[in-house]
Amino acid sequence: MGSRTAGFFKVLLTNFDILAWPVVSLVYPLYASIRAIETKSPVDDQQWLTYWVLYSLITLFELTFAKVLEWIPIWPYGKLILTCWLVIPYFSGAAYVYEHYVRPLFVNPQHSINIWYVPRKKDIFSKPDDILTAAEQYIADNGTEAFQNMINKADKSRARRSEVYST
Repeated sequence: MGSRTAGFFKVLLTNFDILAWPVVSLVYPLYASIRAIETKSPVDDQQWLTYWVLYSLITLFELTFAKVLEWIPIWPYGKLILTCWLVIPYFSGAAYVYEHYVRPLFVNPQHSINIWYVPRKKDIFSKPDDILTAAEQYIADNGTEAFQNMINKADKSRARRSEVYST
C-alpha cells in the first residue's frame, strides 16, 4: 500500500505542471471572472479582463513559437509561475504587465499604426488606392480649407511631441 501511495505522489509531482496549468490558468480565472461579472465593482472586472488579454497573448506566443519552446525543458514551469503571478490578485501581475507593456503598444497615440488598412485592388484603368487618392477624396468631400486645417493640426501635434521629448 505504501509503494502505491509513493508511486501516486511521484506521478503527481512529475506531472505537476501539466495538472496545475489548467486549474491555475483556466478554472480559477473562469470562476473569478464570473464572480467579477456579478459584482458592481469595476476593479475586479478590469483585473480579469486584463488577465484574459494576457492569457491570449501567452497562447499566441506559444502557438507561434511551439517548435522552439518544446526544446526548452523549463518552459512549462516558467509559464506556470508566470501565470500564477498574473492570476493571484495579491501580486497584481496582470495589471502591472498590461499597464507597463501592453497598454503603451495599443493605446499610445504617438505610436498608433492602423494595421487594418489594406489597399483595395482596383482594375488597371482606375486610380490606385494610396495616400494621394485618400487625400484627393478628403479634399473633394470636405474642401481644401479643411484639409489644410488637418495638416496644421498634425504639425502642431508633432511640434508638441518633439518639445516633450527634447526636455
